Amino acid sequence: MHLIDTYGRNVTNLRISLTSKCNLRCTYCHREGEFEPKEEMSLEDIAEILRVAKKFGINSVKLTGGEPTIRKDIIDIIKAIPEGMEASMTTNGTLLAPIAKDLKEAGLSRVNISIDSLDRERYKQISGKDMLPEVLEGIEAAVDAGLTPVKLNIVVLKGVNEDEVENFIRFAGGRKEIILQFIELMDLDVDKGVSNVSELEEDLKKRSKTIITRRMHHRKKYCLEGAEVEVVRPMHNKEFCANCNRLRVTSDGELKPCLLRHDNHVNVRGKRGEELEELFRVAVGRREPFFK
Repeated sequence: MHLIDTYGRNVTNLRISLTSKCNLRCTYCHREGEFEPKEEMSLEDIAEILRVAKKFGINSVKLTGGEPTIRKDIIDIIKAIPEGMEASMTTNGTLLAPIAKDLKEAGLSRVNISIDSLDRERYKQISGKDMLPEVLEGIEAAVDAGLTPVKLNIVVLKGVNEDEVENFIRFAGGRKEIILQFIELMDLDVDKGVSNVSELEEDLKKRSKTIITRRMHHRKKYCLEGAEVEVVRPMHNKEFCANCNRLRVTSDGELKPCLLRHDNHVNVRGKRGEELEELFRVAVGRREPFFK
C-alpha cells in the first residue's frame, strides 16, 4: 500500500518537526512556517504517525525542528521509529556532542548539521549565539559515533558568507564521511539567494571531476578536491517540485503537503488507526508542485 499523489509522485519520505523551539536565532530561518510557539506533539502521537507512515510504504524519516535535540525525549522518539525505516535528523549541532553515541545506539542513521560559517564572529552574527566551537565538536562527535555521512547544511547568504565556499571545500576535503550542501535561501517575496547559488552551481559543474545525479529531486552531487558537494535549490525550481517525494508534519501535528505552502495542512493531532490513515490520503491528495 503506497501513497501516490495526483501528479504521479510516490510519497516515500516523511519529515517531522519535533518542536518549533530553537536555542539559536538565525537571521534567515523560516522555521518550517512555524513562527509562533506551538504545543508539541506527544511521543505517542509521533509513534502513531510513524506507524501509519510505515504501513503506507514510507521508508525514511527525517526529524527536524526548530532544534530537535532540545526535546528531552529525543532518544525515545528515535526508538519509536519502526524497524526498517531509515532515520536521520537535521540539527544545529550545538547540543549534539554529548548525545551523539546515544542517538546512534537508539537507531539514528545519520545527521545533517547546519553551519553557515567557519568564522566564529561571523557564525555569531548569523546565528545570534557564539557557539561555533560546540558545532564543530558536534560534527566530530557525529563522525566518531557513525552518524554518517554527516551532511553540513550551509545557507548561502549574499554578501555575508558566500566567500567561504572554498573554506568549506577545504574543511571537507579528503573526508568521505562529510558531504557539503550549499542551500539556496528560501524567500518567496525576494529572490535574495537565487543568483549567487546559480552561479556557484555553474562553477562547481565546471570544476568537478565527477557529477552524480541523485534520485531525490534529481539533485546533482559534485566531486572535487576530495570533497562531495550538493546544491539545494527549492526556489523557482520545477525539477525540485516534480521529483518531490516528501510529506511533512508540523510540530503541533499537522500534515503539510508542500514545503512552500501553509494553507493546505491536515490536522492529525491525537488521531489513531483508520482515521489517521484516511487523513494521510487526504494530505497526499492535496499535494501539487509549487513551481510547475
